[in-house]
Amino acid sequence: MHLDPPVTMPHRHTHSADPRRPDGGHRALRIGFGGPVGSGKTATVAALCRTLRDRLSLAVVTNDIYTQEDAAFLRREAVLPPERITAVETGACPHTAIRDDISANLEAVEHLEQTLHPLDLILIESGGDNLTATFSRGLVDTQVFVIDVASGDDIPRKGGPGITTSDLLVINKTDLAPHVGADLDAMRADTRRQRKDLPFAFTSLTAPDGIRPVADWVTGCLDAWRAGAAG
Repeated sequence: MHLDPPVTMPHRHTHSADPRRPDGGHRALRIGFGGPVGSGKTATVAALCRTLRDRLSLAVVTNDIYTQEDAAFLRREAVLPPERITAVETGACPHTAIRDDISANLEAVEHLEQTLHPLDLILIESGGDNLTATFSRGLVDTQVFVIDVASGDDIPRKGGPGITTSDLLVINKTDLAPHVGADLDAMRADTRRQRKDLPFAFTSLTAPDGIRPVADWVTGCLDAWRAGAAG
């Protein structure tokens, strides 16, 4: 488990909106989490909530096509109080609700901001998608893409916007590598080749504090967000 290169707030994108609310208050940083079905997006969000909830004011928006399964899981696991977890049923391809018609997600985000103000951080989880999925910059300020070693050690080599342009790439379930024949060194080399200077992290959420590389990156983004708003 590592973060390589070190934590940085991405500079190639502008933020999705003014960091201040209409009332002059500082709005929450919004981070999107995308990735294929089964890669561990919900587990990553859950682990982040457990790690950060004692020092940050958090909320979560999940996206599923026809259910609220991911939100229900997070509530069952009690990662946050239930009023801090809301769900969007997209009714269509997950890309639509996070990239093309983001109105339902924006409504959910704004409702959380109004009812739970002040919030530090809102985590927005996409439904299961593929390597082409990206979030609209009108919805999130920065985005994480989650893949896993069980899907094959050639996934980083295949590329796609999620692999090459996400602000952080998470390669999850490294504990399964010996059982599925995945070569972590090859995945690391392919990831560096695809992402150039963009950061990535290897994680195993079954390990104690296995979410730490992602949590450190998130808090680094939040520090940079606050500094930008104060400047």
